[in-house]
Amino acid sequence: MASQLSFSARDNPRFNVLAVRVHAVHTGQVVERMEGWIRERDGCHSIAATSMHGIVEAQHDSSFKEILNSTDLVVPDGMPLVWLGRRQGHVLRRRVYGPDLLLAFCEESAKKGYRHFFYGGVPGVAERLGASLKARFPELNVVGTCSPPFRQLSANEDEEMIGMIGRAAPDVLWVGLGTPKQERWMHEHKERLRVPVLVGVGAAFDMLSGRRKQAPRLLREHGLEWFFRLLQEPRRLWRRYLVYGSKFIAYLILESLRVKNFQASGSRLTKRPPGQKARA
Repeated sequence: MASQLSFSARDNPRFNVLAVRVHAVHTGQVVERMEGWIRERDGCHSIAATSMHGIVEAQHDSSFKEILNSTDLVVPDGMPLVWLGRRQGHVLRRRVYGPDLLLAFCEESAKKGYRHFFYGGVPGVAERLGASLKARFPELNVVGTCSPPFRQLSANEDEEMIGMIGRAAPDVLWVGLGTPKQERWMHEHKERLRVPVLVGVGAAFDMLSGRRKQAPRLLREHGLEWFFRLLQEPRRLWRRYLVYGSKFIAYLILESLRVKNFQASGSRLTKRPPGQKARA
């Protein structure tokens, strides 16, 4: 516990975005912390790669805001969060982009034998992702993959899934269910999984498996990935980027003008039944 508190409070300061706690970290620091949790084996820890979408979802649902604020690491996956962190005085060279975090940890862990499990994506995507990463990092130890159905799992199915992951005994469980489903899933299952690290990386499953194209690096580093993805999937993503993006800007303006005070919810967290999966 002491090492975790030290990491959060001293080594990696935090900043608030609309009452959601975000850690001012870079990818290398996250990889180091993941390795530390694997070495320490002191429980199950969760990481949420969060963007504007997650912050706005948290304003709509106070229980989701509490889930984010109870996550061990909430990392800035979107450039708007990086810009806001810089305005609050933090040195953030770039965002902790989900696909980059996954690749960075795979590169580091391939030579150390860490065990990986991939959970999420549409049917076949988790398997394709595992195969793609094995081709890229031949020594990578992939111990399991699963693409669960979109519908809500029954209690028996959920228990079977927990047992399957337990038998595989991964060091890292990568979760690609999309926000807010993946964060809820990690919260609901954290106490039942004997896995040192859970990481919600959303669209990384589709991008690194080859199912979707990544935006060029120039667009990704200048906050324009949303436009590239919107052109790819306008029917699915228009609400996220156009409606949620507008709300995000409006909420920031209201807060800066002191018209609205955004606060962390004080209600007690309750665990919901396992929810349906959402695409990233």
